[in-house]
Amino acid sequence: MTTSPEEPKETVDPPENEHADVPESTPELSELEQAQAETAEMQSRYLRSVADLENYRKRMAREKSEILRSASAAVIESLLPVLDNLRLGLQAAEQHPEAQDVTAGFKMVDDQLRRTLSEQGAQELVPDGEAFDPNLHECIAQQPSDTVPEDHVISTIRSGYQLNERLLRAANVIVSSGPAEADA
Repeated sequence: MTTSPEEPKETVDPPENEHADVPESTPELSELEQAQAETAEMQSRYLRSVADLENYRKRMAREKSEILRSASAAVIESLLPVLDNLRLGLQAAEQHPEAQDVTAGFKMVDDQLRRTLSEQGAQELVPDGEAFDPNLHECIAQQPSDTVPEDHVISTIRSGYQLNERLLRAANVIVSSGPAEADA
């Protein structure tokens, strides 16, 4: 009778083995699913890394451009007093006819310097006749004027400069206070 209980176990065993095959294939599927999940995760990591690298490149290009712009601004700002003094010298030299040849030479240097600054993105601000803008102009005096409307620039004492839409130096201006009031 010991054999008969074993026999039913043997007959029962094959169905368990069939069920055992299914769980064995389930781990294979889970291994496949696990491999697919790892592949998806690695692909996601790769794509994030590529995106991070591209963002890094763009950020570095922006920072490099900003550094170059600020370096240009520093050089141009240091040249502005030189340009101002050159213009003052030219105005004084124009009063002396015997220095006409020298004055012509310095005018060429002045023009070349202005052209070079312009090529670097610097824009000169000479707002004569324009409306006063406190963001671009510095009012150093107000004068009555019958010809220039109130709150408009009568004359520019010192030119202002912008570099790529950034104000380097405000223009020093005299602003009209409107027509002179007649003393009654």
